[in-house]
Amino acid sequence: MNTRRSVYMDHSATTPLRPEVLEAMLPYLSERYGNPSSVHSRGRQAKQGLEEARARVAALIGARPEEIVFTSGGTEANNLALLGAVRAYSRRGRHIITSAIEHHAVLDTAGYLRENGFEVTFLPVTADGLVRVEDVAAAVTEQTVLISIMHANNEIGTIQPIAEIGRLARQRGILFHTDAVQSAGKIPIVVDELGVDLLALSAHKFGGPKGTGALYVRKGVRLEPLLHGGDQERRRRPGTENLPGIVGMGAAAELVQRELPAEAARLGALRDRLIEGLLGNVPEAMLTGHRQRRLPNHASFCLRGATSAALLAELDRAEVAASGGSACTALAPDPSHVLAALGLEPEWAQGALRLSLGWGNTEDDVAYVLEILPSIVERVRRSPPP
Repeated sequence: MNTRRSVYMDHSATTPLRPEVLEAMLPYLSERYGNPSSVHSRGRQAKQGLEEARARVAALIGARPEEIVFTSGGTEANNLALLGAVRAYSRRGRHIITSAIEHHAVLDTAGYLRENGFEVTFLPVTADGLVRVEDVAAAVTEQTVLISIMHANNEIGTIQPIAEIGRLARQRGILFHTDAVQSAGKIPIVVDELGVDLLALSAHKFGGPKGTGALYVRKGVRLEPLLHGGDQERRRRPGTENLPGIVGMGAAAELVQRELPAEAARLGALRDRLIEGLLGNVPEAMLTGHRQRRLPNHASFCLRGATSAALLAELDRAEVAASGGSACTALAPDPSHVLAALGLEPEWAQGALRLSLGWGNTEDDVAYVLEILPSIVERVRRSPPP
């Protein structure tokens, strides 16, 4: 049917740099080399590029430019949100609420805080990966200082009821953070509608460069900085800014905001074709995550009797790039903490497969994957375990 092709379906791990983004970055890697903190003309030129990028990132999430703090990526943004907020508000309380399926940038930070005298509640999720608002409400105590629930899960694509949790947090006077690394640029985000005080972003998840991220900090929210040594980013993240990366993040934010409605619809149709085609042609396969409340570019499965490592190796030989879950834990020997939280048995969880789409994917890509996948799964299931 289809000739052999190279297909990239791992956009949840990272996205290709958009050509328009590279073009925007190049001047700041060459002639526009000034330090944004310098007062001479080259510094002012650099400062202008920095602030234009800040405004573009803010516009992507409906925030004010002065509420954007640039970081080295989503992990630093999440660390700054959790550590910075609880340290600034520790007199208010020492209890944190999060979920069992957070990215390790949040989970490990929460664990660090627990080791250092804070109480942490890790909420369970439903079988399709939803945090129940009533569970959040039940976990709140007089000591609760922060709630941190991710906007959309990186492994299973489930979109959480953030606006409902935000209303609860606002009613109780509790700071609310969400990790929006996977959702930004894929679904609409308006921080006031979500009711969040802190929100983490990462440029390379929506066509920007690696090594650049941002944290939205609602006006009036205090943060204790993780680093010390300068006045940059309103003293919330000192150090000379990564100007080429920040300009690239701004360019990517502007692109995805403009394209979002049409691209979300296009990718949602491709995702549905992937889901229906795989479930209809591969026996003992299940969709993981919520069928309706999921990212438009995200299809994730568990294939009983297969292993992720063998599936990914066979797909790679067929020039299809996919993953078994989070790229950050790809080498970990244990089953995914997300799939374990869903209650999946090991014979299902060990066969996790994530196919995540992006701006370069086409109907032919989906057709090719659906053509080769049934025989790959059958071959993997017949092969003896290593």
